[in-house]
Amino acid sequence: MVARLAGDLSLAEDCTQEACAAAIDQWPREGLPANPGGWVVAVARRRALDNLRRESARAGKEREAVREWAAAEPDGSAVAGDDQLALLFACCHPALDPASRVTLTLRVVCGLPTASIARLLLLSEPAVAQRIVRAKRKIRDAGIRLRVPDPGERPVRLASVLRVIYLTFTEGHSPHGISAVVRDDLCGEALRLAARLHRLLPDEPEVTGLLALIMLTGARSAARADEDGALVLLADQDRSRWDRDRQDEGRSLVEAALAQRRPGPYQLQAAIAACHADAETAADTDWRQIAALYSELLRFDPSPVIEANRAVAVAYAEGPTAGMAILDTLAASSRLARWPQLHIARGALLAQCGRHDDAIAAYRDALALEPASAVRRHISAQIAALGAAHAPIEET
Repeated sequence: MVARLAGDLSLAEDCTQEACAAAIDQWPREGLPANPGGWVVAVARRRALDNLRRESARAGKEREAVREWAAAEPDGSAVAGDDQLALLFACCHPALDPASRVTLTLRVVCGLPTASIARLLLLSEPAVAQRIVRAKRKIRDAGIRLRVPDPGERPVRLASVLRVIYLTFTEGHSPHGISAVVRDDLCGEALRLAARLHRLLPDEPEVTGLLALIMLTGARSAARADEDGALVLLADQDRSRWDRDRQDEGRSLVEAALAQRRPGPYQLQAAIAACHADAETAADTDWRQIAALYSELLRFDPSPVIEANRAVAVAYAEGPTAGMAILDTLAASSRLARWPQLHIARGALLAQCGRHDDAIAAYRDALALEPASAVRRHISAQIAALGAAHAPIEET
């Protein structure tokens, strides 16, 4: 909110930090306010206004700024009444290249750490940090004001907004740095933003597709961990724990989006998720249909990550050797080398092919990339099982 009202990202960050410092100082002495978040925003907003007044001695700037700020209500110019959604559109400014828009918005608006963003984008942490610095510098040097875009300006920013919401959900669905298998706060925020965006743009099939994808995938969250908090793979999940009402709603959204005959990557991913939802058991999964949908998805998003997912579907549909042929080619990619899921998939298929030593090596490659703790536990269990299965039988 402070960035939207101030139109200056650096000023908003500085004032918000000052407000947080004031909270740390005052709340232990004076007690927690009824609305802590609103308190921080109000203090940050006042600090920014004071700063603007001090710096606005030139050419009537103060009068304009004070008039603008005094008239601004907290939600008055927000997109669909949602200030964070408004800031998503504001930060995805077309003056920035698409990659910088997404990186900056994930860091500034969604609050994801640089390390998490690097993992999501399969980049090094220094590369992501530099991208964020360059984006902030361009905003400052070009005098770009962070404001809520008019309806006519939203289409050029929409793809980046969708990407940010998608990646926020991805981080929540497979979080790093915590022991939990799912971060409910991030998944819930992504769902809320997707639903608000859908209310704003109900006729955009990709918006509908993203909401459907989040619903269908999130419906499986309760089954992704066992009683001990260990990761449970899709094939082994107790499907009675899936949220069927949410899946039904997700299916309806997929059908509505595809009926518009303007397919896109989020609609196709939602269709894949719907295939899993349709299967009463893991054995009932239509892997040939899923492999075909991944092939179609590659037309819209020809990324090695999508190809790796297609390889897994092909392995289920045609056998592990067919999937391994694709993964072995992808393993030569330096970018995918930093993606633990590639090595985990190779480990599983190598084990199915009876190549236990190679499977263990692949799993160890995944461990070296320091995946999330729940994933590390899963990998370690697979290595232990493979080692036990491959151990020589002692004479008695």
